[in-house]
Amino acid sequence: MPFGDGTGPTGGGAGTGRGMGSGTGRGRMGGNRPGAGPGGNCVCPKCGAAVSHQIGTPCYQITCPKCGTKMARS
Repeated sequence: MPFGDGTGPTGGGAGTGRGMGSGTGRGRMGGNRPGAGPGGNCVCPKCGAAVSHQIGTPCYQITCPKCGTKMARS
């Protein structure tokens, strides 16, 4: 039975499903995680010494110049 007067069945149209959110993700290059970008420092979790982050070298592969502990990204 056709509904020519615009009173067709409800639901099922565009925009009625899930996935219409506003996008609350943090995106890339933010925060304190692997691949956090080129800037920032590497900090020793033991003594607090900081060195500038070198592009291409993860902080966890750099040893602290003061105490020898592996550095962490700040």
